[in-house]
Amino acid sequence: MKREVISPRPNWIERVEEAGLTYSLDDDGSHFWNESVCYSFSLTEIERLEVAVDDLNKMCLKAVEHVITQRRLDQFGIPMTYWPFIERAWENEERTIYGRFDLWYDGSDIKLLEFNADTPTSLVEAAVAQWQWLQDVFPEGDQFNSIHERLVEAWGPVKSELGDKRVYFTSLDDGGEDFMTANYLRDTAHQAGIDTEYIAIENIGWHERRRVFTDLKERPIEAIFKLYPWEWLWKEAFGAHIPTAPTRWFESPWKAILSSKAILPVLWELYPDHPLLLRAAFSPWGDTYAQKPLWGREGANTRLVRGGKEVASNDGPYPGPFVYQELRELPDFDGAHPVCGAWLVNGWACGLGIREDARLITSNGSQFVPHRIASLS
Repeated sequence: MKREVISPRPNWIERVEEAGLTYSLDDDGSHFWNESVCYSFSLTEIERLEVAVDDLNKMCLKAVEHVITQRRLDQFGIPMTYWPFIERAWENEERTIYGRFDLWYDGSDIKLLEFNADTPTSLVEAAVAQWQWLQDVFPEGDQFNSIHERLVEAWGPVKSELGDKRVYFTSLDDGGEDFMTANYLRDTAHQAGIDTEYIAIENIGWHERRRVFTDLKERPIEAIFKLYPWEWLWKEAFGAHIPTAPTRWFESPWKAILSSKAILPVLWELYPDHPLLLRAAFSPWGDTYAQKPLWGREGANTRLVRGGKEVASNDGPYPGPFVYQELRELPDFDGAHPVCGAWLVNGWACGLGIREDARLITSNGSQFVPHRIASLS
């Protein structure tokens, strides 16, 4: 695993926008996408990642079963009203489309930092933009990236289950990352032959007499993919109707268990000292740890503490409760600290997206950097 300095494409801004990254320019003029560097891996290092993702996925599914059967949903910050809804989805084996494991990785050692199981983004960058970059810059090269193909494949069984039912796709209609990601996912479903339609989250209606969610034309919403966190949906005005409505949801409600960082202490309880895990608990056990909110996103409200002294922190809107994880400062590559986002689609490890920052906490402003497979050994 190496961080290589390379020359950006002369027209790279136009090219990444063509790939769907219309949101890559921040308010301060900096770019979320950075192709002046890339990470290179050997095939062996990529295969090591694939095995780790497969193992982590199996462990997470066992953990969900444990949480449900042992009635531990209260530790996950999930309102009791939704417990039967989540349990029913798990018992019905409702399928999952995708997720992203954020990993500490230096080419040899791998540790789970967290699992973005419900609404992972950086998808367009990982699936489309960096593949386009590879074809332009290293046309004979390779990349750990079959995300797009796996997504189209994942929607096939959904079509078989739903028949001709329309699948709606929803997010905040802000024209930014969530909107583009939701519509990219909609395109993959369309390629699988599914009738799709986009609806902004604020335009979802509730028909009291018919007891169904509806679109702006009063048509029932029978199935919907939401790029909107479960913990936010529960707080919406229509949230109370979710458990009783006949709507099929993607991601399935049982994914709320995995999207809560409470899954980290549970994994450690079930698999203590596992080489892929960092120690985690619901309370600190010393003066050195990473403190993370149950429902935090993009590194918000995260604190890194060493020897009782804060070494890094991010502000944010998530006041807690918190979980505590063994402090493992991100690897240092020429002053950059990468997090390897390993993609899981339909149960398959199928891609890698890397975000890096000069700071120790990856945040909303951290840059996406493409990767390539540079050798077969």
